[in-house]
Amino acid sequence: MEKSRLETKVGLFIFIGLALMVTLMIWFSKGASLFRHTYILKLHTANIGGLKPQSAVFLAGVGVGSVERIQLDTSGTNVTAFLQIYQEHPIYHDARFVIEMSGFLGDQYVSVVPTANSLPLLTNGADVECEAPFNLQEVARGAAGFIERLDDTAKKLDSSVTDLRAQVLNAQTLANFGTSITNLRIFTEQAMDTVQDIHAIIGTNSAEVSATVSNISLFSSRLNSLLATNGDNLTAATKNIQELTVSAQELLQDVRGGKGVAGSLLADNQTATNLQLLAENLSTASSNLNRFGLWHFLWAHNPPNTNAVKPVTLESKPLRQ
Repeated sequence: MEKSRLETKVGLFIFIGLALMVTLMIWFSKGASLFRHTYILKLHTANIGGLKPQSAVFLAGVGVGSVERIQLDTSGTNVTAFLQIYQEHPIYHDARFVIEMSGFLGDQYVSVVPTANSLPLLTNGADVECEAPFNLQEVARGAAGFIERLDDTAKKLDSSVTDLRAQVLNAQTLANFGTSITNLRIFTEQAMDTVQDIHAIIGTNSAEVSATVSNISLFSSRLNSLLATNGDNLTAATKNIQELTVSAQELLQDVRGGKGVAGSLLADNQTATNLQLLAENLSTASSNLNRFGLWHFLWAHNPPNTNAVKPVTLESKPLRQ
């Protein structure tokens, strides 16, 4: 009986020792220690990704702790990860927390990126914000949608090219384009021939062209000399013409206003009536002279009464000044 109890105790002791050894091995493999002081940081993020408890925490690439536990908020829209940081590794409040991945498909961990390291330091129970981790599935879905849109764009582009070939690059259009190119070539050849003819004409008559240019230059120089010599006279003549224009305008205004002899005559109604009667009598006299002749008026004792010249009585009135 005593031997059986001893074996039981020994087996139980060995089992407990193995369990403690396995626990310590797992604990130390995650970077934790029973003999190191730590403090807790509350990491808040909208998506924890593949982060798990006991995941490592790195500060500038150096392991400084681990994830103690992960808790979902009561609202269900935010996740809090409790980070266990070694006491000898202070973290400043302006540090940036990011959930990253080891390799392409490795485990995720919390990366702490220091910036300016400005005070104060984060203390036990401090709240920090974390950027959402890289989600490979979301990227794959986005890439799939992008590929679908790219495929749709390629189909539309292929349809546009087909329509372009059918509407623009058909046989008739290409034939017209070839004809236009031919006509353009013929026109270019004709233009070159015309330019060559003009060049030949200029080359043949270079002496005459030079003489003409010389004459024009001589005429211009003489004209400039004439203008320079008679500049004062031209200026005086121009001034006289301006003064004459002003005087004529003033005279016309005086005549229209009834000033002077001409204005008085034009403004007098009786004078205008007498001038009109005089013009009518002159017209009648010339008509009778044409009909009966000059001798009839000189020698006839009784001139005809028809179309007789009407006597005109002119009233003498003093002219208004």
